[in-house]
Amino acid sequence: MEKTICHYLLESKKRDSSLEAVKFKHQRKWQSLSWPQLYLGIENIAASLKALKIEKQHRVVILSNTRYEWLMTDMAILSLGAITVPIYQSSRTEEVEYIINDCEPTLVVLENALQVKKWQSLQKIPQSVKTVICMDAYTELPDDYLSWQEFLDEGTDILTKNKNFLADIISERALKETASIVYTSGTTGNPKGVVISHTQIVSEVIEAFDLFDIGIKDTSLTFLPYAHILGRVEAWGSIYTGFTLAFAESIERIRFNLTEIKPTMMVAVPRIFEKLYIAIVTQVEVNPIKHRLFNWAMKTGQLVSRAQAHKKSIPVHILIQYQLAKKLVFNTFSEKMGGCLRFAISGGAPLEKEIAEFFHAVGLLLLEGYGLTETTAAICVNTPLNYKFGSVGKPIGDVDIKIAEDGEVLVKSDKVMKEYYKNPEETKKAFVNGYFATGDIGKITNDGFLKITDRKKDLIKTAGGKYVAPQKLENLLKLNRFISNVLIHGDKKKFIVALVTLDERETLAFAKDNGISYQSLASLSQNPKIRNEVKKAISEVNSQLSSYETVKNFTILERDFTIEEGELTPSLKVKRKYCDTKYRDRINALYNQS
Repeated sequence: MEKTICHYLLESKKRDSSLEAVKFKHQRKWQSLSWPQLYLGIENIAASLKALKIEKQHRVVILSNTRYEWLMTDMAILSLGAITVPIYQSSRTEEVEYIINDCEPTLVVLENALQVKKWQSLQKIPQSVKTVICMDAYTELPDDYLSWQEFLDEGTDILTKNKNFLADIISERALKETASIVYTSGTTGNPKGVVISHTQIVSEVIEAFDLFDIGIKDTSLTFLPYAHILGRVEAWGSIYTGFTLAFAESIERIRFNLTEIKPTMMVAVPRIFEKLYIAIVTQVEVNPIKHRLFNWAMKTGQLVSRAQAHKKSIPVHILIQYQLAKKLVFNTFSEKMGGCLRFAISGGAPLEKEIAEFFHAVGLLLLEGYGLTETTAAICVNTPLNYKFGSVGKPIGDVDIKIAEDGEVLVKSDKVMKEYYKNPEETKKAFVNGYFATGDIGKITNDGFLKITDRKKDLIKTAGGKYVAPQKLENLLKLNRFISNVLIHGDKKKFIVALVTLDERETLAFAKDNGISYQSLASLSQNPKIRNEVKKAISEVNSQLSSYETVKNFTILERDFTIEEGELTPSLKVKRKYCDTKYRDRINALYNQS
């Protein structure tokens, strides 16, 4: 029998009722659902969707933050043979409008009042939309919308007449059926709808999660947007393996939720780990005694890390020192992460090698993976038993990778999308002799690990004919405590320049410690002492680079890049083309100053 992810949901019902499937905060207290309870909840949603005449291949939009109802609704949609179309909760009005008019959904699920207002502000809504539902209780909900409870009540008759409703509809599912249309974040133009079938889901989930020793005793604190393919795979992975999904209250509350939930694993984007790295380094630098103790502990941790990475034995005296370093220094950081993390997985954007090495030295194995929306997330990943820092791991399962003559990574796998929705021209352009062209430049090491150097379209060619990888420079600069985001520019120019945004928390703390008066972060962006700190950071990074790569001039912007202003994707990557246009005058001024 062909097993879809829905068939694994059917099997999950048999798990012991004492096991927690999901955990979530309700009225400031953690609540949980067992696997049988989660199954019944999904069955209720599926029956309600059926009552609202949702049929096979109908599109259903979910516009919501990550929450357990998101997972349940997704699984209900897939069980019916319908198609989930996720939209980031942070998407701007014009982005939402583009997606819904491209995919023409039959039903839309909105999270709360904010998304209802966003929906009501749309200029053009396709006639295909028959029903709009709101998850959260909302007193001003329009009459023609359904509240969540009203929606759930729709399925009562179906469930009364058929006690095996969900099992019956799951029995009809097949791997070839389309399961989801996931829109890319549109860093270089309008988003494209990536069509994913159950074949891609099962190939990804089974072959990725089978590489990790994950099971019913594990817990993950989940917070990535489920509109992001990596977050979605984490959710599907819990259905397959049985680990507990604990839903973070918000990004801002992650540090508190970590100590409450004590996860054994975590999946995140690099910016989360970069921020954590900066926080740790800044904290120890304040006190000279702590700083010296930390440096000693780090040297010991690095010795142990290198030995483990190269599978070499560790001398007894080093192990004794390391245990002392853990007791005096590293355990404090471990406890802030919950104290139980076996490993963490980083994806969605490049992770700087220095970050992975740092965390391994302090006791956290940070494993980088690589994939795209079009490949249903990971096609390569480092694993606890086989990893190499600075790489994105080895190909997984059926993945076949080739490197084109120009360095582009080409991939063939069941994980690769069916097509771009209603876009045959882009679909045709995306494949080269049966291989999907990722758009990333990379190389395979002698021992089979893949290294990604940059996006093909992002590579800068200077006026001198030298190629510069902007992500490399940007990631190195973001390791400085004062720098939040960076945009490197220099295509067809004589030298490289940078737009820099400040980390508000660190900059304000520095101003306070140094007696600098200010009215706002914007005013500090022009302060000579702040500029000098950024200049020192750039000089330090420049010392690691070839002369043609170095940043010759920079300016500090008055505010950080944001998702809301369209400068960042929801996975916190800079929208390079958009920012190049938006800040054209500021960029040109940097060249005119030379």
